[in-house]
Amino acid sequence: MHLNHVAEEAGLTSGAVLYHYPNLSELLVDAHHAGMERFYEQRLKRISGMRDPADKLIVVVRSGLPHGPDDPDVRLLNELGGAAARNRMYALLLTTLYDRQVSMYQSVLETGAALGTFTLSGDSLVIARNLVALEDAYGYRITARHPVIGPQEAAELILSYARTVTNNPLKTSH
Repeated sequence: MHLNHVAEEAGLTSGAVLYHYPNLSELLVDAHHAGMERFYEQRLKRISGMRDPADKLIVVVRSGLPHGPDDPDVRLLNELGGAAARNRMYALLLTTLYDRQVSMYQSVLETGAALGTFTLSGDSLVIARNLVALEDAYGYRITARHPVIGPQEAAELILSYARTVTNNPLKTSH
């Protein structure tokens, strides 16, 4: 990852980024923490008071996608992902975020199965991993400005898979 890429994504000059983060590694660790807060901790908080596993699953899916193509958190995480192949620390940070998201989905799926809300078509871990992978893939398409895949379309595509693997209609208000 290069400083000019980070600065460009943030809409700043390289000098401005260096002023706040003299060490690029610190910036990437902070970006990871922001991603962990948004894509794991805030999502858990959003569903913590909900009782219906189907509603929880819908909220988790919708809140795991970029708000739009210019979503700064997701764009920075995409940059972090590009650096992961070259830096073990970045790879570990992204793996931690992924694993936590998988565990969040798995918990919702297993709770739904235990309550009889879901009839899972396979192993909850495999389904959870696929749901996070779909989030990541469609999130990338959104930030890459795909002409027909925005946040709503991506959520519906992921929910389509979730409906199949949970044998639940996952009715949404949209």
